[in-house]
Amino acid sequence: MSQPVGPPALAVVEIESIARGLVVADAIVKRAPVRLAVADPVTPGKFVIVFVGDEAAVDESLEAGREAAGTTELDVLLLPFAHPALLPALAGVEPPPVEGSLGILELRTVSATILAGDRALKAAQVELAALHWARGVDGKGYLVVTGEHDAVEAALDAGFEAVEPALRIGRELVPRPHPDLDWVLSRL
Repeated sequence: MSQPVGPPALAVVEIESIARGLVVADAIVKRAPVRLAVADPVTPGKFVIVFVGDEAAVDESLEAGREAAGTTELDVLLLPFAHPALLPALAGVEPPPVEGSLGILELRTVSATILAGDRALKAAQVELAALHWARGVDGKGYLVVTGEHDAVEAALDAGFEAVEPALRIGRELVPRPHPDLDWVLSRL
């Protein structure tokens, strides 16, 4: 298992209002020294904010964001020691070649997707092949990992179990995927 490096903490706030999302983002960055990684409207009319920094600053800013969100809050996540592959994946990853098996988790929220990805990556020696959140998929998210079959299975189990059942949609394992899936992954 790899050890996290870089920003020690990552938080996500999902808001059901785009207008309120801007207010929440402002409250987050004004409260403590954090860096916004994502602050975007997404399908279906939600606003997602992802920010990073040291644990105390992220925790304090998350509190400010939740206060500002009020009843428009949909989901939140605090990862004190986020896996280092998550932040670059939010901007898009160049998928590794498919070797071994593929594991796919599909979830209902951005927060659930990032949490599942963090737990999956920490649980087993796998590579993140795709991380997609909310854009064009009705607010859902999914992640794809690749690696040795047993490792992918362990990663899927850990990621799926980390998320409450109401936020889970699907869990799939593709042993020995066809080489054409490399092309499919590059388009996800």
